[in-house]
Amino acid sequence: MAVVASAPGKVLMTGGYLILERPNAGLVLSTNARFFAIVKPLYDEIKPDSWAWAWTDVKLTSPQLSRESLYKLALKNLALQCCSSRQCLYESRNPFVEQAVQYAVATAYATLDNNKKEFLHKLLLQGLDITILGSNEFYSYRNQIEARGLPLTPEALATLPPFTSITFNTGESNGENCKPEVAKTGLGSSAAMTTAVVGALLHYLGVVNLSSSKDQHQEKKDATDLDVVHMIAQTAHCIAQGKVGSGFDVSSAVYGSHRYVRFSPEVISSAQVAAKGLPLQEVIIDILKGKWDHERTKFSLPPLMTLLLGEPGTGGSSTPSMVGAVKKWQKSDPQKSLETWRKLSEANSSLEVQLNMLSKLAEDHWDAYKCTIENCRRLKSDKWLEQASEPKQDAVVKALLGARDAMLGIRYHMRLMGEAAGVPIEPESQTQLLDATMNMEGILLAGVPGAGGFDAVFAVTLGDSGSNVTKMWSSQNVLALLVKEDPCGVSLESGDPRISGVTAAVSSVHIE
Repeated sequence: MAVVASAPGKVLMTGGYLILERPNAGLVLSTNARFFAIVKPLYDEIKPDSWAWAWTDVKLTSPQLSRESLYKLALKNLALQCCSSRQCLYESRNPFVEQAVQYAVATAYATLDNNKKEFLHKLLLQGLDITILGSNEFYSYRNQIEARGLPLTPEALATLPPFTSITFNTGESNGENCKPEVAKTGLGSSAAMTTAVVGALLHYLGVVNLSSSKDQHQEKKDATDLDVVHMIAQTAHCIAQGKVGSGFDVSSAVYGSHRYVRFSPEVISSAQVAAKGLPLQEVIIDILKGKWDHERTKFSLPPLMTLLLGEPGTGGSSTPSMVGAVKKWQKSDPQKSLETWRKLSEANSSLEVQLNMLSKLAEDHWDAYKCTIENCRRLKSDKWLEQASEPKQDAVVKALLGARDAMLGIRYHMRLMGEAAGVPIEPESQTQLLDATMNMEGILLAGVPGAGGFDAVFAVTLGDSGSNVTKMWSSQNVLALLVKEDPCGVSLESGDPRISGVTAAVSSVHIE
């Protein structure tokens, strides 16, 4: 019986750089771009002599990279050992999935009672067959679109089949030169992938009981289960990347859109010790009982607003090196950096207040809210106040304009920080594009998500005002992606219509 779980990619709307330090908050939106993990037994039957086995087999398949890796999993210390790969060994290793497998299996051993341990052992002796698939939105297919002579539009992107193969560099096909050139769109593929694999395995092994995506709008009964997925996915992701990041990407992959304040890094110190040789079973309980002091508050875009994401196609930016430069600047000029930090934090808080105000107005005065959004979506922002014919509509317009002002403040201080640190947080080309975007009809705000740079731009539109933006972006060589906000976090895909599409995509891909 296969288990299919999925987890969403993210857009960090506010909190770039600040979110690395408690108690600064960030607003993170989960998206309809999802990573899928399919887990099933590798063998239909258990061989008679398997009770004496010290190892079991794990197969990891990534059809989009035409990659298949075989592992041995030691049933005593749960270490994974790569045996063979259909692609060069240099690139075939996937540390995120490897850590996800080890931590998820260790969690099952550490938490299941003795009655279930026998079932767990038999399940593992059947081997683990894991397939990972990422929505096209995680990757750049600009080259394929241009090669087919199609315009840089969302419609052209939509013509690509689901889970399209990711292009490799041409050139040498062995040794280190076979590393694939994978251009990403900055949606947090590693966090979504890790979370999907952890969620699928924990459900498959009987540790948690995930909800399907269609159930997630109801009151969650599985909050504790999601917390377990979160703790294990965060830990596996940090160990795989070799450092403890802010964790907002994993948090949104688990819980969906929310306001996030990071956890204290010390909470996974036992896992960092385990990475140096301590048995995983000894630290899983520490992780699960640790003081996870992150904060998660309900947040999503107000009604009748749409998230747009654009890929500028200028090569992307290295987030770690940009973060490093900002930290270096903080140390070299603590007084100025602290002042910039404070003003940026205030602007972030202001945007959050205005967006929450809009959500409250929509809840309390829907007709006035809806009418105002409908009127303003056809006009530039300098004409919005003229549309307020009564006090409730006036309150909506003032909150809209307050959100715009806050976003302009965020962008201004992000640019100052970038200039001082010597890194292009909002490069000049992005500034011109964002200014032009914010000057269009029906645009609430626009900015660079996360750490900024050349990776992506985002906009929030009123109603369905996005078509003019995508046309303008296309004329500027910016490809609007098929990404929207979807507040649903990690979920089980059994019974979901997407399963047939996922399994069809898997069966149609053959690894040479």
